[in-house]
Amino acid sequence: MTAPLTAPAPPLPHPTTTPPALAPASASHTLARCRSLVLPALTAAVERLHPYPGEMAAFSFGWCEVGGTPAAGRPGGGKSGGKGVRQALAVLGAEAAGAPGATAVAGAVAVELVHAFSLLHDDIMDGDETRRRRASVWKAYGTGPAVLAGDALFALAVQTLAESQSPHGGAAIRQLSGALGDLVRGQAEDLLFESRPWTGPDAVRTAEYRAMAEGKTGALLGCAAALGAQLAGAPEPVVTALDRAGRHVGVAFQAVDDLLGIWGDPRVTGKPVHGDLRRRKKTLPVLAALAADGPAARELAALLSASPDADAPDTIPDDAAVHRAAELVEEACGRAATLAEAHHHLDAARAQLASVPLAPTAAAELLALLPFLVDRAL
Repeated sequence: MTAPLTAPAPPLPHPTTTPPALAPASASHTLARCRSLVLPALTAAVERLHPYPGEMAAFSFGWCEVGGTPAAGRPGGGKSGGKGVRQALAVLGAEAAGAPGATAVAGAVAVELVHAFSLLHDDIMDGDETRRRRASVWKAYGTGPAVLAGDALFALAVQTLAESQSPHGGAAIRQLSGALGDLVRGQAEDLLFESRPWTGPDAVRTAEYRAMAEGKTGALLGCAAALGAQLAGAPEPVVTALDRAGRHVGVAFQAVDDLLGIWGDPRVTGKPVHGDLRRRKKTLPVLAALAADGPAARELAALLSASPDADAPDTIPDDAAVHRAAELVEEACGRAATLAEAHHHLDAARAQLASVPLAPTAAAELLALLPFLVDRAL
């Protein structure tokens, strides 16, 4: 586990452009290649679970419907495994260290299982009834069963890594456990943010939010890249640089996710436009806007602090008020500041990758993958 990112960090330069001979494959091709390498092992791991939590785990991956029927219209009977971002980072981490991608498969499976576990519990904590345009696991099966499925995925992740044949398995487990601790701390801070005021000395600051995002989102992305290198026996500076690069990508990813939570196309996100604002969620665009200290920021603070509706205390039920809040966030430069934050952390990730010797082709694929992870439709 590496030290937390310092925040705010100074601007960092882009590394040297990849030579034409090393032009990377497209990001989508890289994701598909890494997914095809990891998916059989991920499927086999889930099939080891007790049938009840195993079905819920398969449902969470989009492989089946409630009752276990294979999901219709999905490749391989639904076994697509999602985009496989963490899987790709693990595989590329091993390849960047000069080892075959297969070296990272156990680590990729472990991280993917931990990610699925965190989403199951996150949906319960947030009360989210849908994920990826389907019912969330707790909504489909019940809260207790969903907690059980999450626990089963967590245990399976640790078991998968412990049973790997790598001589570096012990170090890999320590890497994963450190990331899990950071993930829990980030999630705890995110929950505590909900009860803090919008303004005043106890208000959530953007630096606090950045630290939360590094833990909640960045720790597992950093762990994925670092695990691949760790299982390949890479030197500690390489493992550390990949971990830190992934953490920076996580902050950038969370920043863009926050933008999508307000202005994202519902056909793409599966969530209503302005959804996070309606829920009074403390996201980076809102916090950055409130920190601007101008007329728009003051009006936004007053709107968000207004007495909630008795019938919906956690939301802003008035459509006009929600629309106005979105306008105010943009007027106070919250949207622009968040986009700048995302690109800053992408630059920082690139600089980390340029700071250590990596296998050129894998490094080029990592560099090509970075913008794909955050440049989603707004």
